[in-house]
This record gives sequence, structure tokens and C-alpha cells, in this order.
Amino acid sequence: MLEVGDRAPAFELPDHAGQTVSLADLLASGPAVLFFYPGDFTPICTREACMVRDVHAELAAAGVRVAGISPDSPDKHKQFRERYELNYALLSDERKAAIAAYDVQGPLGLGVRRVSYLIAPDGTVRDRLRADFQVARHEAFLRRALEK
Repeated sequence: MLEVGDRAPAFELPDHAGQTVSLADLLASGPAVLFFYPGDFTPICTREACMVRDVHAELAAAGVRVAGISPDSPDKHKQFRERYELNYALLSDERKAAIAAYDVQGPLGLGVRRVSYLIAPDGTVRDRLRADFQVARHEAFLRRALEK
């Protein structure tokens, strides 16, 4: 896991619509929250995605961009967004390059850990959280991002 103060690794990933999104794009107008999660349509991931949806308007009003990142395909992300009316970008990391760069692989390199990062506009990690099964801790993390 990256540490507070570390430089966030650059990436370019396709979103749910197949458009390329980079870290620089997300940081162009302010801070960004990146949340890494194992996969679309799983129970805990669905709860987390819907929680982010419900807090998203407050984050956007505060100038914080949000993107969820998992190894699922853009097509699966599109279906997931539509079914749950998600209002933020889902980025596809099928090769797990960003997952590795942000050090959020599961044990033995299998799977993906549930990790959230707050990235400052200068590209440094301002805050971070790993809570594999506790969506409430990720909601508290987003609330803290609103204060920063």
C-alpha cells in the first residue's frame, strides 16, 4: 500500500464507456479519490459502490473527483453502473497494472484489496485506507476527504 506523502503512480485506463482516463485527468480540477475494489456485482463491492454513489454529490460539490478501479472489463462496468445508477467513473484495469502500482493486490498477488486513496492535486497521497470487508470505514474515509 502506498504511504501518505508518496507520489501516486500515473495511469491511463479505459472507463465504463471505453474512454481513456488518466490520473492527470482526474486531478485536473482538484483532488481525487481512487477506490480499488475486487469486482462488480459482488455483495460487498455493490454496497461500497452504492455508498460512494450516495456521497458523490457532496464530493463533487467540494471539487473532489471519484473513480472506482477494478479488473473488470469496461462492458461489465457499464452494466454495473446502469443497474445501480452509479454517477462516477469506473475504470477497467484488466492487466492489473494500476492495481500493482498502487500495491493493492491480494495475498500472493491474487485478487484486489479494498483500498481507498485521496490524491492531492499535486499527485501526492494525502490519505489512504485499507478495509477489506468494512464499507462503513470507507464511508468515513470519504467524509474525511470532504474535510480536507
